[in-house]
Amino acid sequence: ELLPISWTEKFSYRLVGSSFMHSRSSLSESQREWLVECFEQGMGSQAAARVVGVSRDATRALYRRFQLHGRLCLVEKPTKQQYPFETKKEVVERHLAGETKMDLAREFGLSSDRLVEVWSRKWRKDGDEALRPKPKGRPRGSSKPKVLTEEEKLRRQVERLEAENAYLKKLRDLRNQGHA
Repeated sequence: ELLPISWTEKFSYRLVGSSFMHSRSSLSESQREWLVECFEQGMGSQAAARVVGVSRDATRALYRRFQLHGRLCLVEKPTKQQYPFETKKEVVERHLAGETKMDLAREFGLSSDRLVEVWSRKWRKDGDEALRPKPKGRPRGSSKPKVLTEEEKLRRQVERLEAENAYLKKLRDLRNQGHA
């Protein structure tokens, strides 16, 4: 049974200077706050999702962040955190040695314990290279075209004219077959 709490009132708890609505979240600000209130009352993610009437997956993700960061799970960080290769490697090694994802996420200050899972999966598939940072942006285009010699220009022009001539001969033959 739920502890007595008014679910319709606006929550007075606010974090000064923070943004509550996560841009990729399917949950509204009030739903997220309501879910955190449920978590603080001792509910698990499934029970809270039923009470609020929202997706279990989104609630589960919020619950895991709540377990790591408490009420700070409501605050969206202004930029996506990037972790150095050495940190990722150490986290993966310790996870494979048997430490829990949640403990590692807490110790290393990760935004989510799912990062440990993702890094471990990538490392198993592609090794150390999978954990290294990838170059950003669009790949460079091909280098400038090489300058053609006069002989090469003439050779290409001859090839083009021969192809054009063959096309026109074939067209003429097809037209003649149609009239015969």
